[in-house]
Amino acid sequence: MMIVALLWTGCKSEREDEPTQKMKLPVMLCLSAEDVHASNGARRVMGDPGTQERFSLPTHIYFFIVKKEGGVWKLWEKQEKTPTEEEWIKQYYSGSLMGNGDSIYRYKEEIVIPLVDKVFEGRIYAIASSVALSFDATLTKGSSTLDDVLNLKFSTSGETMQQNLQNIYSTPHNYIVDEKYYGAFESTEDDNVPIVFLLLYHVAAKVDIKWNVADSVRIKANPAEAVRLTYMKACNMFNGNAYCFKPMSNTAAEPVTSTDSVTIITPADEGLWWEGRSYFYTIPYTTPGRAGHFPLQMKMGTNDSTKYYKPTIYLNIENDTTFVPWLRVNFNLTQPLTEGSRDI
Repeated sequence: MMIVALLWTGCKSEREDEPTQKMKLPVMLCLSAEDVHASNGARRVMGDPGTQERFSLPTHIYFFIVKKEGGVWKLWEKQEKTPTEEEWIKQYYSGSLMGNGDSIYRYKEEIVIPLVDKVFEGRIYAIASSVALSFDATLTKGSSTLDDVLNLKFSTSGETMQQNLQNIYSTPHNYIVDEKYYGAFESTEDDNVPIVFLLLYHVAAKVDIKWNVADSVRIKANPAEAVRLTYMKACNMFNGNAYCFKPMSNTAAEPVTSTDSVTIITPADEGLWWEGRSYFYTIPYTTPGRAGHFPLQMKMGTNDSTKYYKPTIYLNIENDTTFVPWLRVNFNLTQPLTEGSRDI
C-alpha cells in the first residue's frame, strides 16, 4: 500500500470567478491513530508492548459551523454524514496538530460547506462516532449561539455506548494553535478560500490496568487462604450526558453507582487469574470539593462470586485541560478476603 505524506500548512482552494458563485469551504477531517499491528489489525499503543487496542472507525460524523455576525457567534450550518469503513484511508501526518510521521485516518470523501458571504469568519466543530449519538439539545440554525454548540452533550447511558466510548472523537473547544481555535477560518475579498483541517481526539479517557496476585498467596495448602482473580468488571460511574467539545469539563455532585460495566476478565480466563493487563475507556469528570474525580470503580472477584474487592479510583484532573488523560492503574493483591466486599 502506498503511504502518502500529507502537508497541510498553507493550503488554499481556488473558487470560480463568477459573481453569482458562492464560495465553498473544503474541510479535511482526520482521526489520530497508532500503527496497525500486522498480525490482526489491532493498533498498538506507544510504549506498551503487551496491549493491543481495537477501534472501530466512525460511521457517524456531525458538523456544526458557527458564523460571526455583528460580534455575535451564531450557528450557521449543521451537517451529518454516515461514512463507511472504505471511506477512511490511513496515512502519515505532517503538521502542527500532532507529531510529524504519526499515523492518521483521513475521511477521503469530499466535505464542502457553501459560504453565504464573500467575507466570512467562522468556526467548525465536529464529533465522530462508531454509533449514532443521542444529543441533549436540538440546535437551530440562525438562533443557536456558540455557547449552545459548546455546551452540546451526548448520552453515555447504556451498555452499547459504554463499549463504544473509545470510538468517539471530537474537536476540543480549547485546542489553540497560533493563538486561535484550530477549527477557525476566514474567507476574504481575494479569490482564495482556506482549507480547514480538523484532527479529532478521544472524548473518553483511557484506563490501562495491570494486576498481579502476590506469589505468597497464589497457591496455598488451604484454598480458602489463597487468592485468585476470578472475574473483573469496570463500572462506569458517570452515566449521564457528556460534553461533546469540552471533554474535561464534565461535572457530577457525587460518584454514582452505575449498572453499566465492561467485563475485563471472566471466570473462564484461567490464564489471567494471577496476572494480566487490559484497558477500557470512560468519561472523566470533576466534583465539588476536590481537584478531580476519575469515575472508575472496579469489582474484582476473588476465589468465589461472594467475595470481591471494590476499589474506587481517584485522579486529580483539571477541567481546563485540553485532552483527556491516560491513567495507568496497578493492582497488587496480597491477601484473601474474609468478608463480602472490601473497599481499597
